[in-house]
Amino acid sequence: MESDTTESNASAIATERTDHVGHIVLDRPEAMNTFSTDLASELDEALRTFEETDDVRAIVISGNGQAFSAGIDVSEHGNHDTESEYETWVARMEEPFLTLGEMGTPVIAAAHGHAAANGLGLVAACDLAVAADGTQFGATAPKVGLFCMGPAVPLRETMTRKRCLELLLTGELIDADTAREWGLVNRVVPADEHVEAAMDLAETIASKSPVAVQMGKKLFYDMADDTYDDAVARSNERFAELCTTDDAYEGIAAFLDGEPLTTDEWPGN
Repeated sequence: MESDTTESNASAIATERTDHVGHIVLDRPEAMNTFSTDLASELDEALRTFEETDDVRAIVISGNGQAFSAGIDVSEHGNHDTESEYETWVARMEEPFLTLGEMGTPVIAAAHGHAAANGLGLVAACDLAVAADGTQFGATAPKVGLFCMGPAVPLRETMTRKRCLELLLTGELIDADTAREWGLVNRVVPADEHVEAAMDLAETIASKSPVAVQMGKKLFYDMADDTYDDAVARSNERFAELCTTDDAYEGIAAFLDGEPLTTDEWPGN
């Protein structure tokens, strides 16, 4: 397997790419990878860069050090005074959540240690999530006089209302097995194996038709607010569009010949 690894110049994250999988590493270990303004901006930029890279088909986000991310860096709170300034500040912090919802490329969180507040929101905003055994998850902002209002948006799309509100209102932590039971993560793996497990999941996605996966992911989110009838109509329209692509013509032909296309044979590569 070829590996093309390039460290970014950003101070708060690192990026690399292995074949068709991009990897973003939150890299403020001394601050438990809390969301500083720089980290939030650089994370958003890295997501957009990988989204625009044609041969990147899946992305993994992990954290360096002892935690995935412990939330927003509240040491920046004192840098602002007015509501307008705080709104601008928090909007920067939550920009990656918006970007994740707009992307066609699937994104997988690989969490360990603690995923709290904005770190919890990042896990919820990703399409899939893997957690190392022992990981703790929580909407801990009420402990410092704040509330996880931004993370509540992806959380409410991820779990039932009462479980979401239990996290938000209590500010208490849950373990990885509970997070899986509640629908926050897909898999719990042994400690120190979370990145490898997430990369394996990403490579499985990357082996499939990139055109079909990206069109399908966008459809899934686009029809979230549709009525049942409208969702079926929208899905029929997009399926018909997909049927006219080279990936569909060549993928079906290869399947019928008994030799399905491999990762690098897709015409949408």
